[in-house]
Amino acid sequence: MTALGISASGRKDGITSEAVRAVLEATGEPYEYVSLAGLQIGGCRGCTRCAADNRCKVKDDWLMVGEKMVTAEAIVFGAPCYYGTINAIGHACLERTFCFRHREVFCLAGKFGIAIGVDGGEENSPVLGFIRRMMASNLMVVVDTVYVNGYSQCYTCGFGAGCAAGGVVKRHGFLECIDLEHFPPRFDEQETANYQAYKAGKTLGSILRARREQSP
Repeated sequence: MTALGISASGRKDGITSEAVRAVLEATGEPYEYVSLAGLQIGGCRGCTRCAADNRCKVKDDWLMVGEKMVTAEAIVFGAPCYYGTINAIGHACLERTFCFRHREVFCLAGKFGIAIGVDGGEENSPVLGFIRRMMASNLMVVVDTVYVNGYSQCYTCGFGAGCAAGGVVKRHGFLECIDLEHFPPRFDEQETANYQAYKAGKTLGSILRARREQSP
């Protein structure tokens, strides 16, 4: 495996997934894709049992994801913005990589990373900032970032048209019903996001091929 793509969205086939896959496809390299939707991944418990061998001892679905991260040459990580920050399962997944950093080992050091943030504000996106910070703390090399416009659950919960606390009313006012014209653009309709994803993936693929050619 060359590149590992991880979608941290709770929606298995949503915009985050599409963006991650677009970057992976643009690399022109073999890749594996993992969706965290439906997986059981908790946060770090601070038990310190990973200190001896840099492997987490909490038995949940993260162990599979973590091992894939260790074997990959590059990691493309995408997550949505929930409540002004990265969503919980995305946070937990990256938080658990602390187990790779004990005794100056840094199991992810030197791996290439691309961060994808969905919604949350294109400028100074809290999601992009968090993913980049976690990659940097693992001594990864962040090649590029991609911002994608997403949409809140208010569009599909069934009550968004008349909910004064929701994102639909905030954008459009009170509606009789939510029509397609009210939805934010799909990923394939976002010209800038598609350009960023293609550019990031193409750059990553070129770097991976150059590294392979230079290896003895």
